Amino acid sequence: MTGSEIRRGFDNVVVWSGTWVARRLGVELQGDERLPGLLGLALRRNPKRAHLLVSNVLGKHVPQWPSRVYGAGFALGEEVRELLGPDAAGAVVLGYAETATGLGHAVADGIGVAPYLHSTRRPVAGVARAGGFEESHSHATSHLLLPEDPALLAGEGALVLVDDEFSTGNTVLNTIRSLHARFPRSRYVIVALVDMRSPADRDRLTAFAAEIGAEVSLVASAAGTVLLPEGVLERGMALVAEHERGAEPEAAAGAVPGAPAVVAGPVADGVAGPGPDVPGAVAGQVPGAAAVAAGHVPGAAEVPAGHESLPDAAAGVAAREPDVPDADASDAAAGAVPGVVARSLPDAVAGLPRGGEPSLGAGGRGGREAERAAARVRAVDLAWPPGLPDGGRHGFTPAHRGALDAALPGMAAALAGALGDTPGRTLVLGFEELMYAPLRLGLALEDAGVDVRFSTTTRSPVLAVDDPGYAIRTRLVFPAHDAPADGPGERYAYNVAGAGFDSVVAVVDSTADTPELHAPDGLLARLAAHVPRVVLAVVPSYVPEGAPMPQPLPEPLRGPDFSSYAPDEVGWLLKDLSGVELEAPTEEREEAIQSGGAHYAESLPVEYQPSPQYQELFHAALDASADRIARAVGTVTETVLAELPQRRGRGGAAPGPVLVSLARAGTPVGVLMRRWARLRHGLDLPHYAVSIVRGRGIDPNALRWLAAHHDPADVVFVDGWTGKGAITRELAAAVAEFEAAEGVTGFDPEIAVLADPGSCVRTYGTRDDFLIPSACLNSTVSGLISRTVLRADLIGPGDFHGAKFYRELAGADVSGAFLDAVTARFDDVAADVDAEAKLLQAADRSPTWEGWAAVERISEEYGIHDVNLVKPGVGETTRVLLRRVPWKILAHRGAGADLDHVRLLAEQRGVPVEWVDDLPYSCVGLIHPQYTRGATGADGKAVATR
Repeated sequence: MTGSEIRRGFDNVVVWSGTWVARRLGVELQGDERLPGLLGLALRRNPKRAHLLVSNVLGKHVPQWPSRVYGAGFALGEEVRELLGPDAAGAVVLGYAETATGLGHAVADGIGVAPYLHSTRRPVAGVARAGGFEESHSHATSHLLLPEDPALLAGEGALVLVDDEFSTGNTVLNTIRSLHARFPRSRYVIVALVDMRSPADRDRLTAFAAEIGAEVSLVASAAGTVLLPEGVLERGMALVAEHERGAEPEAAAGAVPGAPAVVAGPVADGVAGPGPDVPGAVAGQVPGAAAVAAGHVPGAAEVPAGHESLPDAAAGVAAREPDVPDADASDAAAGAVPGVVARSLPDAVAGLPRGGEPSLGAGGRGGREAERAAARVRAVDLAWPPGLPDGGRHGFTPAHRGALDAALPGMAAALAGALGDTPGRTLVLGFEELMYAPLRLGLALEDAGVDVRFSTTTRSPVLAVDDPGYAIRTRLVFPAHDAPADGPGERYAYNVAGAGFDSVVAVVDSTADTPELHAPDGLLARLAAHVPRVVLAVVPSYVPEGAPMPQPLPEPLRGPDFSSYAPDEVGWLLKDLSGVELEAPTEEREEAIQSGGAHYAESLPVEYQPSPQYQELFHAALDASADRIARAVGTVTETVLAELPQRRGRGGAAPGPVLVSLARAGTPVGVLMRRWARLRHGLDLPHYAVSIVRGRGIDPNALRWLAAHHDPADVVFVDGWTGKGAITRELAAAVAEFEAAEGVTGFDPEIAVLADPGSCVRTYGTRDDFLIPSACLNSTVSGLISRTVLRADLIGPGDFHGAKFYRELAGADVSGAFLDAVTARFDDVAADVDAEAKLLQAADRSPTWEGWAAVERISEEYGIHDVNLVKPGVGETTRVLLRRVPWKILAHRGAGADLDHVRLLAEQRGVPVEWVDDLPYSCVGLIHPQYTRGATGADGKAVATR
């Protein structure tokens, strides 16, 4: 199917499925006239972006002909192949989880010769992470890259990045920046169904390409922009809250008799929104997705012109109520089909009221429960080819594509046999990231003449509203069923209930074929309550064979051979790189980091040598704040000791915590906490320092060593302070990935810190943003240890991350003086600590993440568009001035003496200080955006180091 053939189908809009949102929030869709046919609008509870662009051809939220879903991506791939010409042979396609995994795969098919990889939120045992990135506006942000062959990302050919929409461009540009730092290449192609960037964001892409020295192209089916009035986020959130509070249950139209009650908007008994049809449907037509001329896609059936793209039901008219199949007939049918097994649902069938939720509609429950109990779920054996990946999570090559093409007719025949002679209107329902395999199965059924649509379950929460002008008419709600790394939660299937389907084929991978899937409130039961025939097809989860790490791991390094700390104060789970020249001038490092030429952990800044005036400031600050630091040390240590038994799930006389500080800012804090526990409680706590690197995670070999020598449940991670919470998130993701890969459980990613001004953690000494003198200096207050290093030519598979011991700076070392000055105040503050710790332990300490929100706001207000260049808090601002190329400092008016050293450093480096009133921090350091050695500061003068 060509791009022009696809586009012809989106011209005859009757009722746009974005009307409801547009009228209430003033949101406008401007640009290509095809946009209303490609997109609808909905609302979601998301503090970053309340509106959702709902694609009619993505196969996620809106059931659609498989040929149109596949054809949209395939046509984009053909355009990319034409754009690249002969270079297409070396291209690699990268799709984004979860919405664009199928789209990206179809694009790779359209290119024809390109291998495919998609990002994932599922850590996989035995597979090392080749990269990762954040998605700023998503409700779930962390993406992992887990190719079976790391060389897949290391080639020199074009990298094709595929997402369903290209809005601000932040996610894609951050991905390119991250990958370019490790695997630089000369050409990138961004592919999206719709390009919705503002003019400013379009200019930013041009500047970004020049910055990294690469060609960056864009291919999209349509272009435009969304105009958002001021305050739309707040109004959208209020509108979502209003509808979730105010909707009342109604009887479900189009449901199987005895199905759960349905409400227009929020969830009732697992389903929301009663609508008999899907977004914008009218008699014989579907707004925004009108007739598509018959076209040809390899392996796809012809689609007659004028056929509706969504289930055909007249707006406001109940879809036909399908008959519930007789139980005996179902059993007989199942037994007649080879490879098909009938599974009875539990007696407590889905749809029964749960605590606090609306009850069923009128009609009682007795007879209906019997009808529900008669529902059957049939499991079909697809005979999936051994060794064939289920999708692109670990890579999917043209050879894999050929194997799938050969196997599809047989798998489609197995599905057709399970569906019987009269499958009726059929939905093939994929599972979150598993989109491509179900899509190709649906395409094969369509090719065989089945009246079939395709959509996918999702982890994205969206408000359902029963209105023809709204894109999400109904939603089914069920628990996650693949043991997700971020814990249990709700999952959703949109526009399925009440849409008149006679059959549903639910396709999941074997990882997700769990008791939760088959539970009374699970996905299968939810589907069976609304569709008379449910078939389950399980695709084997493909897991590459992981390479075991060499054993045994090295023992910890200790002073005085490594660091100026006493040997019992801390063991360093690091590799000694003291003999390696790693330092580079600050300006050169900044240029390399921001251009994508290097990662910050691959080199070290030249150690700052403080002036006499700065040293005086350090000692004055230490004298003034020693009491305050001692109180924070005592408070956080008492909290850890009091709460560790419940954190690890056991009480009694268990061992004390194992302190694991995040090198190197956390290490002085870990030493102080160890000293408090010894002096106040007589405890001799083990203490280790480990490396964590933003974008690369915590050192997995360090975790392996800890798990081999201690109970992971006893480990407490320690850091100095929180900024915006990036390391907090990094640690949580890395621990989840490690535990999934290693089969080790028990590590708690919660970090204990002295100060938590960003409200990112539960365990802290204070949430005030105050000067911790150890932040004023680098190695000379941290045992003469450098920051940590991770570089492939220096750190092998069996090594810990590395660091240097600066023995030559012993004459300037104040590490011991800092520790002793704070320790000397322990007795003075003991009574205050006892009182503060008790109050804190009884208080609600849930993180609010207000710091992260402030950083996102500052990033946009100052035109930086990269939260990694915004460093909040006194400690992080000091680091910016000592190690990076600062652009400007934002200081809270009235912050006082805590900022004396910041003002001095800013003066020495010629950095302007801007005083503001509405900061949640004492100060914020802004790294120079798009830095080159010829860059200018805010005043137009060249940045200089003084």
